[in-house]
Amino acid sequence: MAVTGSCLCGAVRYEITGTPGRAGHCHCSICRKSHGAAFVTWAMVDPAQFRWTSGAELVTAYESSPQRARCFCSRCGSALVSTLCGNVMEVALGTVDGDPGVRPGEHIFTGSRAAWYEIEDALPQFEEWPPGIEG
Repeated sequence: MAVTGSCLCGAVRYEITGTPGRAGHCHCSICRKSHGAAFVTWAMVDPAQFRWTSGAELVTAYESSPQRARCFCSRCGSALVSTLCGNVMEVALGTVDGDPGVRPGEHIFTGSRAAWYEIEDALPQFEEWPPGIEG
């Protein structure tokens, strides 16, 4: 079953064939600033299973760090995905329409979390990347 998602205005839509992978809350300053929140909840995706179904021409990419870009709708500003070397690698779970079939399993980059936000759940916390994930 496919997972679908969209931006706030509905102009950009995407589909993931299969279930997204590892999911977690990222507290890095780049995620906080690009989403305007204490953290963003991402899920990893297989680039071969991701496709834009409408509005691809409205997707704008901002290179937030070398070879990594944050992609958003140029009409409404919704942050949708992140790419590595041009391939979609993560989807912002807040843009999924319905249940993505995965749940967050960790907090990452807690060393740069917002000073005004306290993590109060029991999920594992990592100062930077968790073991098994390379930056």
